[in-house]
Amino acid sequence: MKNIIKTIALSAGILGLSACSDFLDQSSPSELTKDLVFESTYYTGLTINKLYGEMSLDQTYSQYIPVIWGTNTDCELIDGLGGDATNTANERGNMNYNASPGWGNIAKLWDAMYGMIENANLTIEGINGSALAQSGGSDGNTMLRFKGEALAVRAMLYFDLVRFFGDVPLKLESSKSDLSNAYLEKTDRDEIMERLIADLEEAAELLPWAGEVLAYTTERVTKGYAHALLANIALTRGGWAIREKAKDGYVTATENSDGTYPTQRCDDATRKSMYELALKHLSAVITNNTHKLNPSIENQWYLLNQSQLDRTYRENIFEIPMGLGVSSELGYTIGVRINGASSRYGEKGNSSGKQKLTAPFFWSFDRNDLRRDITCANVQLKETNGVLEESTIGNAPFGIYVGKWDIRKMSEAWRQVAIATGNAKWMSGINVVRMRYPQVLLMYAEVMNELAGPDGGYANSAGLTARQALSEVHTRAFDNAHKSIAEDYIADIPADKDTFFNAIVDENAWELAGEGFRKFDLIRWNLLSKKIDEFKAKYEDQLNDYPAKIYFNYTDASKTVIDMSSVTWYETPANTADYAANATFFGAELTATTQTQLTVNLPSISSGLNSTVKNRYLIPLASTTISASNGKLQNSYGYGN
Repeated sequence: MKNIIKTIALSAGILGLSACSDFLDQSSPSELTKDLVFESTYYTGLTINKLYGEMSLDQTYSQYIPVIWGTNTDCELIDGLGGDATNTANERGNMNYNASPGWGNIAKLWDAMYGMIENANLTIEGINGSALAQSGGSDGNTMLRFKGEALAVRAMLYFDLVRFFGDVPLKLESSKSDLSNAYLEKTDRDEIMERLIADLEEAAELLPWAGEVLAYTTERVTKGYAHALLANIALTRGGWAIREKAKDGYVTATENSDGTYPTQRCDDATRKSMYELALKHLSAVITNNTHKLNPSIENQWYLLNQSQLDRTYRENIFEIPMGLGVSSELGYTIGVRINGASSRYGEKGNSSGKQKLTAPFFWSFDRNDLRRDITCANVQLKETNGVLEESTIGNAPFGIYVGKWDIRKMSEAWRQVAIATGNAKWMSGINVVRMRYPQVLLMYAEVMNELAGPDGGYANSAGLTARQALSEVHTRAFDNAHKSIAEDYIADIPADKDTFFNAIVDENAWELAGEGFRKFDLIRWNLLSKKIDEFKAKYEDQLNDYPAKIYFNYTDASKTVIDMSSVTWYETPANTADYAANATFFGAELTATTQTQLTVNLPSISSGLNSTVKNRYLIPLASTTISASNGKLQNSYGYGN
């Protein structure tokens, strides 16, 4: 059944798609038996390469997952506004929670993910049956590392499927020729996550730390990622989720829970055990010291845009390798906007039309937080009469570009690819990061706060309190001249669990917005709907405070580059004559003749989340997947088939 499996013969299965490192170099003879493949480290390595290659598909991690499927939240949204927010034929309706089983991209992602799972199953089975893997020595250890990679990749894939769809079929063996194990019913997601935790425990034992073995950079799954992913899964297992039906012994949410499809979490004892398990594995990452914060948040994002691996700090614990001109839409579908053709960046420009950020989020940053202008791009570039100029986006409170991927910071090699591509979509090759060290620190702060409060200690911790872990993330985002402001903020957070937890939730947004992670943290906290409501209320409240115009200067005499430090984001200056230019800003909406942003666009954002079923953040199974399932699969949560 092609919608659940993609049976791939080994003769072709060890050939993979391109990625940005050695994963590009994949070759094999036209026919190999399974026995031969898994008695060779070379050929087994090609089966691993195939897994990484398949992650570079548009329908997996090149576009769908990092750009589209991690929205909408209180600070990130797919720019389906007004009538577009209900258009179920594309992501603009589906990601505003007006999803439809008929949206074609659902089946594309499902098929691709289960295709990778099939290949991971083949690899794990092959290594388990390999005499070479049991032989000890260098080759035996290499084979076991490969098994660890396959286990961890499979866990990542299933975890994403659970977060997108809820309960899904759990298939842990390769397909039989008679398809007797092909048609599977859904497995409860808690059972799935418990199996993933067990697999990652094994993977963490088999894998090296990044840099410990020459080939294992942060472009491969390593021990650090296995630990961090396990912790993330454990916290999700202990968190809130909408259910197809109520589960006995589970706690039902008092807020935002549907009567038919309740939002529940496990009992308190299980939840505590999940937090303790997460703490153990987060502490392993922290105490090992392979991964740490790059002291410069600006350099962290510059290196990523340059497609340079950071071998000093390894803040990016795992980044999926992509190929320049081959894969990754970071910087194209999401990023700083290049409006149309330019001599510098090519004929196409970029679309930057999918994911945007919101005005209340921009204003939530401390004015000295460097992450504000790295994350939120209120400018775009356009070439007119041969001159490339920056301009502001004007009154677009729900249209702020995600600045973390900035073509002005990308490599010369990328620029040449964009130029050579002509009037067609270009692929940036920027790696897709699946786990950063700040996430480890924020999860650690969350766990320590829950178990011991903001300032207490706990067994199996890394020796940091929750406050100390949060401080590392927050203070890194301020330059030396303003570091004391950040330190004072952390010190002033009251020492009660609830207030400190709220500070962690805020930091999660400031650090991770645009990266496709916040949505799933808000879900497990049962804060998704609440935070979206808060964002909408803040926008209405802040309309009275937003300036109707912003004023600014330029860094050059030709007035092509805006001096971002001069922009009057927060108030109208006393002497506007001190500034070279001005532009409309969010406050212009207050006196607009037609208040489109307030009366049309704002209500449409995430409009389907509670419209039929409360807290229905999950995507339905595709109609084609259901029709091909031999009667084993069906939709829930009020979705039709």
